[in-house]
Amino acid sequence: VTLAGGRTLTADLVLCAIGARPDTAWLAEDLGHDLTELADEVHLGVRAVSLSVTGDGVQVTSAAGVTYAADQVVLATGSHAVRPPEWSGVVTLHTLDEAEHLRSALGGRGEVIVIGAGWIGAEVAGVAAGAGSRVQVLESGPVPLWRQLGEELGRRTVPWYAEAGVSLHTQTAVTAVENGKVTLAGGRTLTADLVLCAIGARPDTAWLAGSVPLTERGHVAVDAGGRSVVPRVWAVGDVAERDHPTFGRVPGGHWSAALTDPVALAGAMLGQQLPAAEPAPYLNSTQLGHQLTVYGRLTEDRVTRGDPAAPPWTTLCLDAGRLTGAVVADAPRDVAAVRKLLGRGELPVLDRAAAADPAVKLVRAVV
Repeated sequence: VTLAGGRTLTADLVLCAIGARPDTAWLAEDLGHDLTELADEVHLGVRAVSLSVTGDGVQVTSAAGVTYAADQVVLATGSHAVRPPEWSGVVTLHTLDEAEHLRSALGGRGEVIVIGAGWIGAEVAGVAAGAGSRVQVLESGPVPLWRQLGEELGRRTVPWYAEAGVSLHTQTAVTAVENGKVTLAGGRTLTADLVLCAIGARPDTAWLAGSVPLTERGHVAVDAGGRSVVPRVWAVGDVAERDHPTFGRVPGGHWSAALTDPVALAGAMLGQQLPAAEPAPYLNSTQLGHQLTVYGRLTEDRVTRGDPAAPPWTTLCLDAGRLTGAVVADAPRDVAAVRKLLGRGELPVLDRAAAADPAVKLVRAVV
């Protein structure tokens, strides 16, 4: 039995919003799986509001007061976009309706303000500018992606904004938004036809308070197979913080987790043995005309291949000489090599000099 709070099944919201495809990019079509055929029962528009574990099962209660009983429950409630409740007239990108509205609005070629220079903010800003809109991006931090990549790596993306025709304003805090009028911390105001709030997302787990322990960031902590500490309760996707066999605790949100973690959970639920080695967690994003890929766990000990000021470049992250992660800009061969090296289970030791030389294949830098 599947309960889904939304009334539509999953689509690729970014592709829909930016108009990369002329129609909605339904993941059921792309992946070849139809939830309505796989599940015995599918209830759309049914939002779960509470969960309780009994002696012989689990009960989930909906907002309408209907209780569903099960032997096992898998939590895959995803996440929600962060938006200050006092801000009015702003859009977010987290539901199909929002994606379709954003796609329609971006076709107007007007003034666009994006609040937040993270993954989604930069993707939308680049597409909007390419469509003819005048785009400003407001970021409260020192550089784009500083929370995700740190200041050094995030600073490398700053020139990309000007190259794409986007005005970037860092160290710029927003105090209020009201129907296209954006007020900054110093009192200055900006106006736009469209204001996108892209300041992050949070796991949709508030309804679990008191029934399932949550991490400080609101995730459900699970083992490599998706088991939580509560018997009969499993979690996967954005809602879960999973114990990866190689990289330790990995919060949800990675594209790779959406592809591989459900398979691991299903296998564990059926009593199957988990594989000894798994792909490294990764994400891939088109940032203002550049392809940026992040793999594994980032550290401060780094080796960079290529010129950081001019892609393509690859920054390799090391721990005691072992490769733990990488950030790759416009270097598809390095993406493939890093994926292979980090998917072996045992992290490889690299020769620093060889790894730093773009003329040397990464696989040949392994000691």
